[in-house]
Amino acid sequence: MTALGLLLLSMMGQSQNMLPINEPSAAASAVRDSELLSRDDWGARPPKAVEYFKGPIPFVILHHSYIPAACYTSSDCKKAMRQMQDFHMLDRGWNDIGYSFGIGGDGMIYAGRGFNVVGAHAPHYNDKSVGICLIGDWQTELPPPQMLQAAKDLIAFGVAKGYIAPNFQLLGHRQVRDTECPGGRLFQEISTWPHFTLLNTTTDTQPPHKP
Repeated sequence: MTALGLLLLSMMGQSQNMLPINEPSAAASAVRDSELLSRDDWGARPPKAVEYFKGPIPFVILHHSYIPAACYTSSDCKKAMRQMQDFHMLDRGWNDIGYSFGIGGDGMIYAGRGFNVVGAHAPHYNDKSVGICLIGDWQTELPPPQMLQAAKDLIAFGVAKGYIAPNFQLLGHRQVRDTECPGGRLFQEISTWPHFTLLNTTTDTQPPHKP
């Protein structure tokens, strides 16, 4: 399915089950299915505009929301997605929620802007990255296993479907902007994942940005 097809799928309000696909270099192991919930599923506003970029996508950038706080039920995670979209669109004047996808503590993946859609989550990278936000404050605590697995499944799905480049670089938000995001504990975790890439990391942090 093309990036446009995925976007239309989301806007039509359909959910999509993603098969757990491991990257070729990963050890063969069984992982749980992760469910991708559409924009309609969480009650998204229509975007003001949608701008596309060509793939495959070379960068995957992970974030935490800081605010809203972590959510662990479907209703709370849907509410968190709406809160982030309202803040981004109504307060900041952006076209849509800033992120490509959100990940809830319920282990679900929530469609944001989607693949190959210009985001508003990482300056200089918005037109060449997937921005994945793990909802919550992960400065001192590690996200629960189902949340981390959902993020990995989403990335693997993107690679398998050709949205994300096989040789993609994985980054934390703090590596491309002066921020604490995605939180120290989560950043420590993703630094052990395949494709994590060391860049010049900001050492002088400021109060966390949203996103």
